[in-house]
Amino acid sequence: MRNGSLTILQINDTHGYLEPHPELVWHGGEATYPTLGGYARIAGLFKRIRLETKGAVVALDNGDTLHGTYPAVTSKGQAFVPLLNALALDGMTAHWEFAFGPAHLRTLSRGLSYPILAINCYDKEHGQLVFPPTRVLEQGGLRVGIIGIAATIVDKGMPPAFSEGVRFTLGRDELPVHIAHLRDKENVDLVIALSHLGFPQDARLASEVTGIDVLLSGHTHNRLAEPARVNGAVIIQSGCHGSFVGRLDIHVEAGAIVGLQHRLIPIDETIAPDAAMETMVDAVLAPDRSMLQEVVGHTRIGLNRNTVLEATMDNLLLDAMAEAAGTNLAFSNGWRYGAPVPPGPITRNDLWNMIPTNPPVSTIEITGNELWAMMEENLERTFSGDPYAQMGGYVKRCRGVNIYAKIENPKGHRIEHFFVGGEAINRDRTYTTAYVTMQAIPPRFGRNRRDLNVSAIQALERHLRNHGEVQPSLRDTVVAS
Repeated sequence: MRNGSLTILQINDTHGYLEPHPELVWHGGEATYPTLGGYARIAGLFKRIRLETKGAVVALDNGDTLHGTYPAVTSKGQAFVPLLNALALDGMTAHWEFAFGPAHLRTLSRGLSYPILAINCYDKEHGQLVFPPTRVLEQGGLRVGIIGIAATIVDKGMPPAFSEGVRFTLGRDELPVHIAHLRDKENVDLVIALSHLGFPQDARLASEVTGIDVLLSGHTHNRLAEPARVNGAVIIQSGCHGSFVGRLDIHVEAGAIVGLQHRLIPIDETIAPDAAMETMVDAVLAPDRSMLQEVVGHTRIGLNRNTVLEATMDNLLLDAMAEAAGTNLAFSNGWRYGAPVPPGPITRNDLWNMIPTNPPVSTIEITGNELWAMMEENLERTFSGDPYAQMGGYVKRCRGVNIYAKIENPKGHRIEHFFVGGEAINRDRTYTTAYVTMQAIPPRFGRNRRDLNVSAIQALERHLRNHGEVQPSLRDTVVAS
């Protein structure tokens, strides 16, 4: 076994954010919106650290990288390939990258200078792994084994096109086999798991599988100021939108970590941007910059998605959907991504950040019984006591309802009171509601689905024109009672 020192750099859930942007940072009860992130700053930081450590760096990306903003979606991730290669990453895994279909992701992967890793993504027809499971590097005098675990929910809660021809497991059964191979056959000194399962699932996985030295976690957007330590594994996660980079400086002797220092680094104005990356980013954004920077409305309050039960950003989206559909009820998925909008102007770029898929606004007829069952299911997928049963983002976003729930209650028994339009829900009544995407209202609920001739972003722009300055405050749609 070798001795050596190594710096591990983590970016996770950058969601296509190429330039500095507002990010929500709490100071006590006050929301602040510092300008953080940007590929040029990240590149500048990576370059500085590589110089400091004489190249003893492993830089990894947990995925949710090629989707989430206008340039990411309109180029289907292709515009990002040269920029990611310029970051000189050593590997990544995936989640929203599958939004353009597995075949397209395979094509993108061939343009990357590093592998997409996944031990848990299989071709349905042949049963073979779609992407390589592991990679071995030599850095800092150490042999380092990297194991990728893609998001398990791609074929369980995402649109069917995301998983066409492939299936996903949790990776729990495969992981020990790959750890043993890296230890026994590849003679690695350090095993890094690169996961997009989310912090709750990653912590449980580490508790059940021995042999992980470092687990880089993604998906749940946690900003871990201190590493978690589970069953010998050091676990970190570093926020979202490229607003933070996680840095682990470790020293290994005889196959064991004997020294460790962690920093969650804000990507702020103190970091000198890399000039070459700035030029590359501008080349991607320049053709659409004037269109995206156009002011389309104003908000009196900060719009964000950082709260679990209900969020101001989604209340604006729901209001626009309901207005477009002529309904009181509206539902959208509890997406985590989307940089906040401070009080003041709203640009068209902000709208694309809110809902980059820009789906049509749709309507559906759904019974009170189905609404109750749908929300019970969603509460279980969000708050299940079994981390492996947590499937998705935050609580489903709702308009026109008030739900009072005991979060700590068991599956199927959380909702105590459910009101629609201020009246107790009628289980036998059929309600008409607006929604966007099957993630908001899964296919097994409701009937008479109809896509309207208006997209989500068109609905938002119309709503802002009609109402001028908006104030979509929290409304107690879902309350932990």
